[in-house]
Amino acid sequence: MRNLAKHPMSAPLLRRMRGLIILLLLATPGSMPSAFAHGGEIEVGGGGARGPVQLSAAQQKAIALRVAAASARPLSTLLNLNGEVQLLPNRQADVSLRISGQIKALYANLGESVRSGQRLVLVQSRLVGDPPPSVTISAPMSGVIDARNAVVGQAVEPNTVLFHISDRSQVIVVGKVYEEDIGKIKRGQEARVRVLSYPQVFIGKITLIDPNLDPLSRTVKVWIQLANPQDLLKPNMFARASVVLQHNAAALTIPNSAIIEANGEKFVFVREGGKYHRVEVSIGAQDDEYSEITDGVVPGDEVVTQGNRQIYTMWLTGGQPKAGE
Repeated sequence: MRNLAKHPMSAPLLRRMRGLIILLLLATPGSMPSAFAHGGEIEVGGGGARGPVQLSAAQQKAIALRVAAASARPLSTLLNLNGEVQLLPNRQADVSLRISGQIKALYANLGESVRSGQRLVLVQSRLVGDPPPSVTISAPMSGVIDARNAVVGQAVEPNTVLFHISDRSQVIVVGKVYEEDIGKIKRGQEARVRVLSYPQVFIGKITLIDPNLDPLSRTVKVWIQLANPQDLLKPNMFARASVVLQHNAAALTIPNSAIIEANGEKFVFVREGGKYHRVEVSIGAQDDEYSEITDGVVPGDEVVTQGNRQIYTMWLTGGQPKAGE
């Protein structure tokens, strides 16, 4: 036999021959040693129709297999928005003067909570008198002093803003809705708000939809008003709001972790005895944990939530455990 290594085309020819030999081995049952995967022997199947994947107990343990049953639970269709916490315009006030004078005494500091009518500052007028007349400025509303522009001895003029007071028991999240989603938004819809600082969810409602569209971002601003009794929400905090578009009290759901998406299809692996069947599913509403299944599984079906990607790899290769495993 000629030495192929000395032939000018020997390298490509050898690669083609090796590929042909591998294909022949794959096509001939029992002609290729079994491959080991996840603690058990897997026979590499041919290119025929892919059936269910069967796992041995050792393989299930190796991939830390977990399943969950499809079941009914409340689920909402959500529209997620990015936004920012802001003060309500009607729940804040500037404290200013109508006279010229000099500050003689201050009765409140930055960050303090004040009541409506509580005295804040004493100003001595520049009008002639013995002593010159003085004026006490009081809080026009209850709230927190979040800005102070006053010190004792300071000369002040009419309209000088000395304090800013805000009532933070109610705040708004100003979110942006893209043009294609405007028709989904209505006043009164519930929204669930999360901020980076705290784990809890704050519940609010849409109270205003801006009548104008921003021509640059192609968005409309919406106000989500929510209670803030503990003053946890601060102005300018970044917020993530989920507006509830529709609520289903008994949707058939599975965990999001069970769903695999590939080649434009969504599917799960359903356990039936010791076998795992690939089943295409249609998805309805989704939240952070669960997805509504409108077609593909029925109540009680056990879907794989952990180890499903390893099963998918076996399914792609036609993997089947050897008899007796």
